[in-house]
This record gives sequence, C-alpha cells and structure tokens, in this order.
Amino acid sequence: MIQDNCLLLVILAIGLVFNNHLIASAAGSLLVLKLTKLYSLLNIFERRATDIGLLFLLIAVLTPFALDRVGIKEIWLTFKSLAGILAVIGGIIAAYLCGQGMILLELQPEVVVGLVIGTVIGVSLLKGIPVGPLAAAGVTALLLNIIGSGKR
Repeated sequence: MIQDNCLLLVILAIGLVFNNHLIASAAGSLLVLKLTKLYSLLNIFERRATDIGLLFLLIAVLTPFALDRVGIKEIWLTFKSLAGILAVIGGIIAAYLCGQGMILLELQPEVVVGLVIGTVIGVSLLKGIPVGPLAAAGVTALLLNIIGSGKR
C-alpha cells in the first residue's frame, strides 16, 4: 500500500517542504480519496477537473466585470496603452498555446508525467502557480513543432 501511494506522498512532502499549500492540499486530498477508496470521485476528477478548474479560474478573472469594477471605459483604456495592447496579444497567444496543449495531451498522453513533474518543480522551487500543466503543454507543443517532432 505504501508503494502505491509513494508518489502522492512525495508530492505532498514537496509541497510541505517548500511551503506550497496548493501542491500539498492537492496531493493530500487525492491521497485521502485513494486511501478511502473513493475511486468513482477520482475518476470524475480525472475526466472533469481541468474543466472545473478552468471554470473557476475564469470566474475569478471575470468577477471584476460582475462587480462593475471593469466597464466600457476600462476596456477602451486597454487599447490606448502599450501594456494593454500587449496584454491582449499575450492573452491571444496564451489561449492559442493552451489550445495546442490540449491537442498535444490528446495525441500524446505520455507527456502528462513530464508536465506534472515540471509543474511540481516550478511551483515548489520557482514559486510558480499550478495553472502550469495546460500552459506547459502548450509550450511543449510549440517546442515540439519548432524541432519538428510534433505528432499531428
């Protein structure tokens, strides 16, 4: 049993050692679900957690619109500054890359392990945030296309 849970325990320990509560909470939650044999819930997470996570991320980003803190004036001002224009371009590029990342994950699911390892390292050691797997998949897809190794 210990061996079956070893990877989650290691990820939990990394989260605790590097004081990253998101990594520790995620690994700990999954470990509890696994130990209590709630496999149906784990299967739901496997299928739907990315969509649910993206939904909550979008809710967080769009909340200022709902609170009337962002309106037409602020949107107009976005297009009047270099930073605003670059933010729009950055958003377009990021959305495109993440879309390419989703395609990569469907075509080459073996990259998931590398993305998880990279995300844990990035979150733990570089103080990144764990929205990285999807973005990392997009960057990976871009790098694979640049070197000509992408399966499409």
